[in-house]
Amino acid sequence: MAKRASIEEVRAFYARVVTSASRSTDPRIERAFATIPREAFLPPGPWRLIVNGLPHETPSADPAYLYQDVLVTLDAAKSINNGEPSLHAAWIAAVAPERGEIVAHIGAGTGYYTAILAMLVLPNGSVTAFEIDERLADSARRNLAPFEGVTLIHGDATQLPLSPSDVIYVNAAIAAPPAGWLTALKPGGRLIFPWRPSEEIALTLLVRAGSHGFSVTSLMRSWFIPCVGASQLPSTRLPKTADEVRSIRSIWRTADRIPDDTAVAIYPDVWFSSAGVGGAL
Repeated sequence: MAKRASIEEVRAFYARVVTSASRSTDPRIERAFATIPREAFLPPGPWRLIVNGLPHETPSADPAYLYQDVLVTLDAAKSINNGEPSLHAAWIAAVAPERGEIVAHIGAGTGYYTAILAMLVLPNGSVTAFEIDERLADSARRNLAPFEGVTLIHGDATQLPLSPSDVIYVNAAIAAPPAGWLTALKPGGRLIFPWRPSEEIALTLLVRAGSHGFSVTSLMRSWFIPCVGASQLPSTRLPKTADEVRSIRSIWRTADRIPDDTAVAIYPDVWFSSAGVGGAL
């Protein structure tokens, strides 16, 4: 009879699968997924897995069931889950946290991906995690207590000031990032968030802070719960077609530059443009 794999072997295989699915080539990301125990950031099992939108209860509290590329429910009533591992592996690869960098994690949940980000910026880096849901914030604070350089803040990150950051990692859908988040980005800093300006659009945007402005790259589709304080914003222009959505090349603070005829989406404090940061379309 074949010997059953240890939980460490199961976790290592899971890490290889999700990083491969994400097309990440950074071995540090695979190592982080293999090292951080997912079950330590979840309520006691059995667990509710979500596959193609359908719930499946695990047969027992064996943590081996968690090491699949699936969502795990944290709060069914609020549609809050632990997040799809391969999507997060792809996002983490896109922002590429480096040793010693400063990260702001907005929408930390119970802290699983916060812990992975924290591992990637060791040594000398730090992560400030924000969670607006009090129960989740309390869980995250307990779960993250063993991790170096991690601070958990229970509060609304759209209203609280962010420290100068190399990476801002947002896990709740927003219509537009607050201007303060752009201001907090250090030169070369990266902001990644799920853009949800309308019911029809659910797209990951990656923002990079350069010497001439904030460039934008669109990545994969992404569906997240709304971000309190940033999901319902007044706008004077929204993209009407998929081509317009894909045309976005930069984002501007309105205080720095007023919207012009390249505007694809306009909000009170920021606007998206089809022109690059150097002005080229």
